Amino acid sequence: MRFSRKNDLMKQISLFLAAILFCFSAQAEGIHVKSAKFSPNDDYRLNAYFEIRLNPTLEEALKKGVPLSFLTEFELTRVRWYWFDEKIADASWHTKLSYNALTQQYRLTSGTLYQNFDSLSEAVSVLGSLLHRQVIDVNALRKGAKYVGRVRMSLDVSLLPKPFQIDAMASNEWNLGSDWFQWDFVP
Repeated sequence: MRFSRKNDLMKQISLFLAAILFCFSAQAEGIHVKSAKFSPNDDYRLNAYFEIRLNPTLEEALKKGVPLSFLTEFELTRVRWYWFDEKIADASWHTKLSYNALTQQYRLTSGTLYQNFDSLSEAVSVLGSLLHRQVIDVNALRKGAKYVGRVRMSLDVSLLPKPFQIDAMASNEWNLGSDWFQWDFVP
C-alpha cells in the first residue's frame, strides 16, 4: 500500500510540474512591440521590432490560401506645454503575408517588393523586423525639442476576403494587434 501511495504522489507531482512547464513555455499569441527607436544617423530612420505569434486559426487560413495583411502605423508628435501636442509626422503601410501551396513557400509583399521564405517562422521574423524606414522629414524637426514617437502593428481585417471579414467580426481569433509603443526622442 505504501508503494501505491508513493507512486500516486509522484504522478501528481510530475503532472503538476509538467503543467507549470507548459504554462511557461507556451507563448502568448498576438503582436508585441519589443523595441522601437530612430537610427543614430542624421536622417532619423525608424527601427522597430515586433514579436508576432499567429494563432492556429490564422495559420490554417494562411495555409489554405488566405493572405493576411498587416498594418503598421507610426506617429511623431512634438510635446508642447502651452497647447495640444503638435503632430509632426504620421505614416502607415501594409505588408501582406501569403502562402503558395504549389511552391510551399511563404511570401511577404510590401508594395511592389516581395520576398519568399521556406518556413512561416522565417517570414514572421522578417515581418516583425522594421529596419531603416524613412518616416519623417528631417527639416521638420527642431533641435533640442522633445518629441514622442509611437508605433503599432495589427492584422488589417478590412483587407481579408469578405467571408473572413464576417468571421473576424464574430471571433476574437482574428483580432491580432499590438498596443501603441511610445518613446521620447530629442534630436
